[in-house]
Amino acid sequence: MTTLFKNANIIDVIGETVIENGCVLVEDGIIKEVGTGFASPADAKVVDLGGKTMLPGLFNCHVHMCSDAGNGNREKISDAATTVRALKNLRTLLNSGVTYIRDAGAPNYIDVDLHEAQLKGDIVAPEMQTACKCICMTGGHGHATGREADGPDDCRKAAREQLKAGANWIKVMATGGVMTKGVEPGSPQLTEDELRAAIEEAHKAGAKTFTHAQGMEGIKNALRAGVDSIEHGFYMDDWCFDFMKEHNVFFVPTLAAPYWIKHYGTAAGIPDFMVRKVENTIEAHKDTFRRAHKAGVKIALGTDAGTPFNKYDKTCFEAVLMVENGMTPMEAIKCGTVNAAELLSVSDTHGSITVGKKANFAVFEKNPLDDIHALLDCSMTVLGGTIVFEK
Repeated sequence: MTTLFKNANIIDVIGETVIENGCVLVEDGIIKEVGTGFASPADAKVVDLGGKTMLPGLFNCHVHMCSDAGNGNREKISDAATTVRALKNLRTLLNSGVTYIRDAGAPNYIDVDLHEAQLKGDIVAPEMQTACKCICMTGGHGHATGREADGPDDCRKAAREQLKAGANWIKVMATGGVMTKGVEPGSPQLTEDELRAAIEEAHKAGAKTFTHAQGMEGIKNALRAGVDSIEHGFYMDDWCFDFMKEHNVFFVPTLAAPYWIKHYGTAAGIPDFMVRKVENTIEAHKDTFRRAHKAGVKIALGTDAGTPFNKYDKTCFEAVLMVENGMTPMEAIKCGTVNAAELLSVSDTHGSITVGKKANFAVFEKNPLDDIHALLDCSMTVLGGTIVFEK
């Protein structure tokens, strides 16, 4: 099928320019031509975007599609109900312009089943990569749904289990966190040797690794162990930034996650221990983000969607927070497109509106380069050349 999308302001995230009154020709889900003024093939479907702004389909590199984004209190729910909820969350992501996600942990390998359904075309959902169960120390952050492991050999086995189940990424827990009672964000958890064992197993299998890491000692343990991506990163110094740049380690800050906890607070039913931890760390988190950006660390967009009141239609609020903390709108957009594609190793096929790449687009009423809040008003999502959402 051939489709011509015309009359759009196309944001070129590679050249950092805008193609005004631009056109994109798509054939069988692949971009065939990008520019202005070319004629429509006789057999093409024509979609007139009426001067709206077209971006590459957006990425969210840290979601928990099985979670409810409620008040953070523990719940008992069946796998069937969890799967139904995940399907709704995936649809919500699509409807907000998100066409690619990395899931950061799900119970009972539900993420793998949903990924396989997406690949087969059995469900309409963002493209995705998955991590199965996080690997944590006994009683550590994420232990309720993760794979508890102690010692390098057990961590190695735990990584092999996730790879066997179908994980694209291995997630390891280098520190405590906000949402687990009885642990602190700054405390190191899995040791450097334990982290290295799991990371080595992933790399042997051609998989990449990411770490929940908020305190500096745990972050440094993970970096020395060879991790590919630091998630959250509340406390980092110049040594961390220099190491990350030298070894091509990404930073996925998830600024939105603590923002929503602080915004809603205990009045909305969020446990007081979560609110306390956020209040103690949120300013350091924002400061670290600003310094990492200034230092030139590679940053990709992820929200930790599914944490308290961190909704699946608010991926782009992360970009708003990035701009509020020092990025330009173009830099924030690149975090959610071309940078994210590099992190997920799909730059050859995704992340920009470029000839030969997959026709994944997000269309907005107004230009987010003028006001980043425009990203919160998606009017159309195109997945593989097919319109899957239109307001």
